[in-house]
Amino acid sequence: MTAAVELRDVSVHFGQTCALSRLDLAVERGETLALLGPSGSGKSTALKALAGFVRPSSGRVFLDGQDVTELPPHRRGLGVVVQSYALFPHLRVADNVAFGLRARKLPRAEVDRRVGEVLELVGMAAYRRRFPRELSGGQQQRVAIARALAIRPRVLLLDEPLSALDAALREDMVAELLRLRAELPDTTLIYVTHDQGEALALADRIAVMRDARLVEVGACDRLYHRPATEFTASFLGAANLVPVELLRIEGGNVVTVRLGGRELSAEPTSAVTTGQRVALGVRPHRIGVHASAVDGLPARLRAVQWRGSGFRLDLDLDLDPVCALRAEVSTVDGLPGVGERVGVSIPDGCPLVALG
Repeated sequence: MTAAVELRDVSVHFGQTCALSRLDLAVERGETLALLGPSGSGKSTALKALAGFVRPSSGRVFLDGQDVTELPPHRRGLGVVVQSYALFPHLRVADNVAFGLRARKLPRAEVDRRVGEVLELVGMAAYRRRFPRELSGGQQQRVAIARALAIRPRVLLLDEPLSALDAALREDMVAELLRLRAELPDTTLIYVTHDQGEALALADRIAVMRDARLVEVGACDRLYHRPATEFTASFLGAANLVPVELLRIEGGNVVTVRLGGRELSAEPTSAVTTGQRVALGVRPHRIGVHASAVDGLPARLRAVQWRGSGFRLDLDLDLDPVCALRAEVSTVDGLPGVGERVGVSIPDGCPLVALG
């Protein structure tokens, strides 16, 4: 089956700066893929190369098997929603949504019908006569999505569309995007974000990017629970990377490691060999913190932050060298104060990742 979107060995250079390096990526029809990474990782450049806003220095771009590398953006049939929404301030909502349809010279009746459909779809039918300045940020975002959907794109591209919204409104808009995705099952969505929560909530797969390169791509649950690289483990879910000694490999699925004189079982996420530098990827909520250093691995409590639903603890684990840890606990009752000694417990079954 031909992929809806495919980038083959795509690189983008701006002078001496490499903004995207040899990206190979395919997205199926109806799939939602999140491009996730920190600023400067190349995720927005990949989206712009796909949309036609930047021309690849090398490589090819395909839509439904057709090479569109040389086509301008307006001939690719894509819907695009950018971070700033880019609504025309002098046009009312309905005219903003109709802009792409009128550019395609559709009959007026067809334009009016499609505008009504997509405004209804995004819950903005009652605001069709308003100007963008009369709308909230979330409402402007919905209009931008409606404008992108009005041309009935086979692929919808969203470049950090929620970054300008406050936290509560972002949560609401994630729910709206999930509803839209369910109502448009044949539309391929590619969603650029640096927010792992958005990526995990919306995507079928995540492509993790760093320093202009694709690090790892896979289903959300696999990348979260079994990351194959140390960067994915630390960036997606903020896992602690705890260096350990690999003692035994048992059938390839379970290994035994040594941490601070104690043996633990771990699950390798890629091929590992004895003597290789490895670390446990331990999520903060899986770390136990005890009042006595006797109960677990000895550590020093460095800082405590109340986070509303619980507490975040910064710890220094007594290893050589000292290993910084972050833990999340529901209460600090019974724990000693900052600067005091505590015990830390790490469970069996954590993923084991190879260190570069």
